[in-house]
Amino acid sequence: MAARALMFQGTGSDVGKSLIVAGLARALHARGLKVLPFKPQNMSNNAAVTEDGGEISRAQALQARAARVPPSVHMNPVLLKPQSEIGAQIVVQGQVHCSAKAAGFQSLKPELMTFVQDSFARLKDRADLVLVEGAGSASEVNLRTNDIANMGFARECDVPVVLIGDIDRGGVIASLVGTKAVIAPADAALIGGFLVNKFRGDPALFADGMAQVANATGWQALGLVPYFAEARRLPAEDALALNATRPAKQGAALKIAMPILPHIANFDDLDPLEAEPAVDLVRVRPGEALPGDADLIILPGSKATISDLKALREAGFDIDIVAHVRRGGALLGLCGGYQMLGRAIRDPDGIEGTTGTALGLALLDVETVVSPEKRLEPVQGTSFDGALFSGYEMHMGTTEGPDHGQPFARLADGSPEGAMSSDGQIIGTYVHGLFADDRQRAAWLTRFAAAPSRISYESLVDDILDRLAAHLEAHVDVDALLNISR
Repeated sequence: MAARALMFQGTGSDVGKSLIVAGLARALHARGLKVLPFKPQNMSNNAAVTEDGGEISRAQALQARAARVPPSVHMNPVLLKPQSEIGAQIVVQGQVHCSAKAAGFQSLKPELMTFVQDSFARLKDRADLVLVEGAGSASEVNLRTNDIANMGFARECDVPVVLIGDIDRGGVIASLVGTKAVIAPADAALIGGFLVNKFRGDPALFADGMAQVANATGWQALGLVPYFAEARRLPAEDALALNATRPAKQGAALKIAMPILPHIANFDDLDPLEAEPAVDLVRVRPGEALPGDADLIILPGSKATISDLKALREAGFDIDIVAHVRRGGALLGLCGGYQMLGRAIRDPDGIEGTTGTALGLALLDVETVVSPEKRLEPVQGTSFDGALFSGYEMHMGTTEGPDHGQPFARLADGSPEGAMSSDGQIIGTYVHGLFADDRQRAAWLTRFAAAPSRISYESLVDDILDRLAAHLEAHVDVDALLNISR
């Protein structure tokens, strides 16, 4: 028998849809249900490699982990990875499908709906319950035609909806009631209830507010969810998470600086470092200087490396980086950041937009050629200092040159990976997820005389998911959610 399904849509972006689906997936798994997460369309440059050989958004990978199932390309059949202000790479069922500007994407939606329906049907055949996450705002009626992400999907697949509002940003009553006012009556009829998320203070003070929304909309009040502070320690879905204020860690032994560039990707690579008490991770935006007292600068991944290299120079970060290296500071480039460290990045086919060559920072003696083929696979290996690691690769292009002859690591099959300067001060690697491996993270901290903690990062994430599940069980009418599903 096909699974039941329930969709969670929001009054806007960043209202907590991803987190609530993850928490409910863990809670319902604990109740004995086989739960699978699903998001028809996502937009994010934070992605994860799946066991079936593709990529999906990091958020759906976390939800799969919460449900204690392997991530699959069918959990996020359409992934948009922004490459410019108006265009994105479109990944369909885990593989690069094409690139399109915003207007062109709208015309592709009917074709993409076929893939969405196929993936959804596959999940329903394997689960007791599919938890579906919408994208952006349910009230974007200007995008309703051919919609595959919110009400268009819910109507097409007859999936009931729970609407989530964020009280932390203000105006939650208006946003919930306003959604009912602007969407089509047939869409509104699919909404069976609402949640108010990120509440701070005494819940009794908003009891009247919950009743007023219920009276104005006819929807069932399903829960007032208090702010869950530990959410910041879970892998983030998109760059909105970079806006959060983080106080400096006083007395930290290792200071790491990370410049934030417009098309930053997979920046959650650094989350395990931030979890270490001995590490002060400083995120630096254009207009600010990279701190002169940083021990290590990390250039993270990028979805548009050549464009971000230009932005890095325009911000003056290149000057800061050269000064840092001259002072003896260490430098690490991850994926796109690795490509930036070389002499040049060549894009003969215009994969990133236009054909041509961009001069790199020339801090490693390598060059990169961008190619259409995308490497997507888990990897294991040993770094130059003997520390083991597991992670994954997700990149387009190959990087070669003399410094590749002194690799950062050897993969399990013996092949060289990454590159190092002759003195080991500068390192580049394509391996994502490096620091989530406790062995590799400890080796890096030890290298800088910063005592690693006994944190097991993977266990830390699982513990937070358990606490999130308990948090939602305490504040959400989960039985009512199950009754709404069908």
